[in-house]
Amino acid sequence: MKKIAIVTDSNSGITQDEASEMGIYVVPMPFTIDNLDYYEGINLTQDEFYEKLMNDVDIMTSQPSPDSIISLWDGLLKEYDEIVYIPMSSGLSGSCQTAYMLATDYDDKVFVVDNQRISVTQRQSVTDAIELAKTGKSGSEIRDILIEDKFNSSIYIMLDTLRYLKKGGRITPAAAALGELLKLKPVLQIQGEKLDAFAKARTISQGKSIMINAIRKDAEERFGGMSPDNIKLMIAHSHNNDAALEFSEMLKAEFPGFDVIINPLSLSVSCHIGPGSLAVAICKILKI
Repeated sequence: MKKIAIVTDSNSGITQDEASEMGIYVVPMPFTIDNLDYYEGINLTQDEFYEKLMNDVDIMTSQPSPDSIISLWDGLLKEYDEIVYIPMSSGLSGSCQTAYMLATDYDDKVFVVDNQRISVTQRQSVTDAIELAKTGKSGSEIRDILIEDKFNSSIYIMLDTLRYLKKGGRITPAAAALGELLKLKPVLQIQGEKLDAFAKARTISQGKSIMINAIRKDAEERFGGMSPDNIKLMIAHSHNNDAALEFSEMLKAEFPGFDVIINPLSLSVSCHIGPGSLAVAICKILKI
């Protein structure tokens, strides 16, 4: 049986300490903040990031350098036979395409998985990859299974403010001003490769109901039914842990028998939508 290294990036929400416990490897995503370079989980914590974000400091995201990826892969291939690399969705970053290009020089020893996920759903792909490797699947088999499974997940995110979408040029200042005036709580969707508008709520309660109805519809119409042995439910948030805990109790009451996993939202997404957001994710359980 081949020895497989599972590698992801910090957009999965997996910390360096968690990676050590899981027996995997995490590439830290780089940020430029006031012209200084930071790396998620290395010299930039969640609290430090949000402090800078809320103080209106200029933050730019980028992808890991090719040299850092090559150095990691070369080191791992001294110990492992193959590498399965699970980066963030190609629709949200160019890092996946860069990894594909780099992998062509590795003679079928590095298998890049573009299963178009991020944050808690990307984390689930990593967990699935670990279990698939334990069954003896090769790197190419793991890649193919995860790519085939890529559309069996959704994330719905309710924003607390439109300020950061306006700052990033994703909506006009006029639209942002109107939204703030009407106290709208936009709900965004990540399904497949893009972050798209999904619905507009007038209250937090309405936004939660929209997200709950959306995952119920996905489960029943796309994933084969809302059952704990068929579906996983997850909550993600941007610096909003108390609200996430409260929302998890709401989900457990709405869907009895489910465990609800809570993790911080990826900083690469958070820098575009700001603090205070609340997200729910649904994944169809991969049968291994």
